[in-house]
Amino acid sequence: MAKPAGAACNLACRYCYYLEKSRLYGDDSRHIMSDEMLERFTKEYIEAQATSDILFTWHGGETLLRPIAFYEKAIALQRRYGRGRNIDNAIQTNGTLIDERWARFFADNGWLVGVSIDGPEEFHDEYRRSRQGEGSFARVMQGIEILNRYGVQWNAMAVVNNDNGSRPLEFYRFFKSIGCHYLQFTPVVERALGHADGRSLAAPDEESMAVTAFSVGAEQWGDFLCAVFDEWVRTDVGDYFVQLFDATLANWVGVAPGICSMAPTCGQVGVMEYNGDVYSCDHFVFPEYRLGNIRDESLYALMHSDRQRAFGAAKRETLPRQCRECEYLFACNGECPKNRFSVTADGDSGLNYLCRGYKKFFHHVAPYMDFMANELRHDRAPANVMEAIRRGWIGTEDNV
Repeated sequence: MAKPAGAACNLACRYCYYLEKSRLYGDDSRHIMSDEMLERFTKEYIEAQATSDILFTWHGGETLLRPIAFYEKAIALQRRYGRGRNIDNAIQTNGTLIDERWARFFADNGWLVGVSIDGPEEFHDEYRRSRQGEGSFARVMQGIEILNRYGVQWNAMAVVNNDNGSRPLEFYRFFKSIGCHYLQFTPVVERALGHADGRSLAAPDEESMAVTAFSVGAEQWGDFLCAVFDEWVRTDVGDYFVQLFDATLANWVGVAPGICSMAPTCGQVGVMEYNGDVYSCDHFVFPEYRLGNIRDESLYALMHSDRQRAFGAAKRETLPRQCRECEYLFACNGECPKNRFSVTADGDSGLNYLCRGYKKFFHHVAPYMDFMANELRHDRAPANVMEAIRRGWIGTEDNV
């Protein structure tokens, strides 16, 4: 992921883990990617790819704080250095700055837009507010309406927290009501820990059990997933796509899950800050996980360094015994290492904070996943699970 505006944002969402990253660059007040850095990154990113299909991912902070002209330069550079390769772009935004000019740009250039929205107004505005304390829901919905009007492809990234996590069906049905067919549910889990430079959140390897009030609970997360899944598997398979459900099914049939948190290892999704600093992962932008700067070493060298390889392998190698012996290890793989700060029943460190929730979810969905996996192995549609449920072949008290 590239951060063209660093951690700069026009909102001040209470649970945001990235806002405080600006404190890592206190001497630089602008926090924006220069044209020189944009060209260097574009060239090196393309050169580092092993396939003819290349995806640029622009992330924030708030990406639309940079003008359209910046992204027009990015496209021109992609064409120059791409030499005919197929290049796509995806951009993540809070949606509040989308207007017709942005929508026309996205539509004309075929960009995929990820919009951060946390459900209906009551849920969304609980935490996603401006620096003046004003809710942002109305502006986000206006941005979505404009994207729809211009036929822009977009999906939703929805954070599940302590508030909306207790009302899963109202949450899920909202997205269906606005015609959002691609959903990413992200559980927010953060711990508080003060740092000398003013940062207030703990790094993954720092000892702190002070989970923030806005974090979703482990049992709450499991109940949320089960409730949403029960509606999805009966009415929405093949029509609405929930990233975590797709990843779970992928692991059930033994193929790459398409989401790093559910994969056996990680380390393939680095992040580059506006000034060229490269970090191991978007959730590991802490001084101890800085790999270097592309002004000093190539992006390829940094992402294929022994240090980054060790970072990726540690996800599997540091699993506690309870995880290694779990019947659902194949489906979970310990989830994201940033959440592994709990202890096992034996007192071993490294258990995922959300473990109880995930285990409840996997146990609940197992018969449905078994059915859908079998359909895939026989070249049939997983959506057949809905008819199987209606016929009573699956989903009764005897087989759940």
